[in-house]
Amino acid sequence: MRKNLYFIIILFSLVSCYTYQVKKQPDTANDNKRESKKNAPLANTASPQTKSPVAESQNMNLQQTPAPINVQDKLAPSKNVRIEVDGKTYKVIVDRWESDSLVAHPVHNPKKILKFHKSQINAERIAEKRFSQPIADIITVAAYAGIGVLIWSLVK
Repeated sequence: MRKNLYFIIILFSLVSCYTYQVKKQPDTANDNKRESKKNAPLANTASPQTKSPVAESQNMNLQQTPAPINVQDKLAPSKNVRIEVDGKTYKVIVDRWESDSLVAHPVHNPKKILKFHKSQINAERIAEKRFSQPIADIITVAAYAGIGVLIWSLVK
C-alpha cells in the first residue's frame, strides 16, 4: 500500500499544468462566408445576371487561401515557445530578433545561444507555453480524492 501511495505522490509531482499549445489562426474564410450569406439576399435582388461563374470561382479561391503567418509577430521576446526547425523540435525562450534571424536559448540552458533564420521555422507549428485549466482541474480532483482516501484509510 505504501509503495502505491509513494508512486502516486511522485506521479502528481511530475505533472505540470502548463502545456505547449498552438494558437489557432482566426478563420477568415468562415467569416467571409458568413458576410457573403448576409449580403446574398441584397445581391440577388439587385441583378442576378451580373454574376458570372468566373467571378464566383475567383471569390471562392480568395476565401480559401489562408492568411500568411508572420513568424516575427508570433515569436516576441521573452516568450516560452516550442518551435519546429528543419524537422527538429526545440523548446526555447525567445531573446530577440536580429534582422531575419531568431536569437533564443533553450528553456533549461540559458548559456547556450541558438540562432534560426525565419524561413527555417515552421510557422504552423509554433506552440506557446500556457496554463491549461482542464489539467489543473483534473489534478485538483485527483488530489482531493487522494486526501479522501488517506483520511478514510486512517479512520479505518
